[in-house]
Amino acid sequence: MYREVSKLILYRNLGEDSILRRLSDIFKRFDSCHYRSEELITDIYREVKKLLDLATTYGFDKNLWHNYLTFVLITNENSFSLTCEKVGASEGSTVNHFAKNDFEAFIHLFHYDFRPIEETLGIDCFSTLLSYKAVAKQERMYNKNVSEKVRALSDVLAAAENADQFFDAVVNFYKEYGVGMFGLNKAFRIEERDEMPELIPINNLDKVVLDDLTGYEIQKKKLVDNTEAFVCGRAANNCLLFGDAGTGKSTSIKAILNEYYDRGLRMIEIYKHQFKYLSQIISHVKNRNYRFIIYMDDLSFEEFEIEYKYLKAVIEGGMETRPDNVLIYATSNRRHLIRETWNDRSDMDEELHRSDTMQEKLSLVYRFGITINFSKPSQKEYFEIVRNLAKKYPQITLSDEELCAQANKWELSHGGISGRTAQQFVNYLAGQVQK
Repeated sequence: MYREVSKLILYRNLGEDSILRRLSDIFKRFDSCHYRSEELITDIYREVKKLLDLATTYGFDKNLWHNYLTFVLITNENSFSLTCEKVGASEGSTVNHFAKNDFEAFIHLFHYDFRPIEETLGIDCFSTLLSYKAVAKQERMYNKNVSEKVRALSDVLAAAENADQFFDAVVNFYKEYGVGMFGLNKAFRIEERDEMPELIPINNLDKVVLDDLTGYEIQKKKLVDNTEAFVCGRAANNCLLFGDAGTGKSTSIKAILNEYYDRGLRMIEIYKHQFKYLSQIISHVKNRNYRFIIYMDDLSFEEFEIEYKYLKAVIEGGMETRPDNVLIYATSNRRHLIRETWNDRSDMDEELHRSDTMQEKLSLVYRFGITINFSKPSQKEYFEIVRNLAKKYPQITLSDEELCAQANKWELSHGGISGRTAQQFVNYLAGQVQK
């Protein structure tokens, strides 16, 4: 195994703690005959445990060794894979020769014979991994999106008869889906590690689509039109969705991601206290072959908070222009985002240039090219939302009259009329019927 790993050129950067690198070192010790069986078995089991953990995270099944090697290939960001992501393979390019060299090594790894080490050490863990039967899990317990892609490509690569077939399969995957975490995942959050931002995939995503949001057709069209232009590479604007709580602002943006993910749209969720990292995040994604929406939910600022200044500079006004593959979508219950008091308007205020103060606070919202108002639905619209949501649950057999009557009672004691109230009411009904 270590001989094949040592041949890698483009895919050489595996990381010292990678399972493949660690197993390679273990097999090198085994071939040298300078080892203690107990220590070697312990080290093998440690890597097998890591492989099983990975399989659980991504729902791998059957041949875990093939799944893992495929996962390595589609997550390794190197000059070849990143170029293929953008333009595919350049015919006649010298780099193709090096790529096929690496793929020859991977073919040998795919068909590696584990029997000698198992027979010598009296273990069977590798044989078990080659015919693994995963415990059935709910979709929310693993990343189904990644799982399906890995397993499908794994089967194709295992059947490849030579490096050329292997090459074509990998390149086609890069071109269609991309490489690394951006190629495999829809959405990301920011985690701070050692005072530096790191993008972490969000696995359990809401599957909502725009058709699930009843009403608000004008608002949805504005959002779709802008996103369509953005995904197609045309000019598009940053968007602010504002209005009453529970009216579907956040749901609309999540639905947009689901609608356009297959066309290269990705989303990065960022919180107010992380705005200082905005420039770094944008620099990290600006050269990738994807379209990124930086998503800010429930955006608002108090008078003493200055994070909005970071946002203003990034949206418009900084020396570095915002890249064409990045937009900002935000939701807020406040039309102007920043809390404004009567003191800001009072002639008695000690500020000599009070208009400057007001403009400083209002200028942020003006930097969103599109603002979309989500107002509270009328009672008629509320009932329509309830009826549409109830249709998704066959166990709810109430007549329209009964449904609306109970929905009316529910909203009186649960925060008033809104799409969120309607959803909560329908969830309650469905739960009660199931009992």
